[in-house]
Amino acid sequence: MEADKKKLALNIVSSKVNHKGFGAGAIDLSNVSGVIIDGDEAYLDEGTLHAKSKIEKGIKFSTNKEDVPNGRKAWIVWVAVDRTEEGAYYAGMSACEMLIDTEARRGWKILADHVNKMDGAMKRKFILEGLSDNERAALKKQLISHNEEWWNRSDQVLKDALS
Repeated sequence: MEADKKKLALNIVSSKVNHKGFGAGAIDLSNVSGVIIDGDEAYLDEGTLHAKSKIEKGIKFSTNKEDVPNGRKAWIVWVAVDRTEEGAYYAGMSACEMLIDTEARRGWKILADHVNKMDGAMKRKFILEGLSDNERAALKKQLISHNEEWWNRSDQVLKDALS
């Protein structure tokens, strides 16, 4: 009898399945990915959704910047993709700062900020404050190399923000 009971959990559902009843309308992350910017390099990392990206693995995070005095700045950029009749495009994007000290296995990030920024990207906003010119260039290069057609269909606001 106990095994038949539904457990309350955060449901991440896909738009590909028609969900009804308990959990309907939960978060749909099927069109969100994370791009890591580490120095002058930007790359897609599927582990970002679960805080298991290449640079986050094995790092103990703190909410206190002073705990990471030798940390290097890195970013997770949440990228939301949408689709029109013409095809897919980069619809929303927001950047979240982190500090990473790989040698000391310590890092700094504010989880609430990452969640709020992911939500902003999902709501089709472009929040890219704090990125340097080099970081913006690396992100632009990654987006274009990943899919130039998506870039070409994207809003001019994004193109201007990364130029």
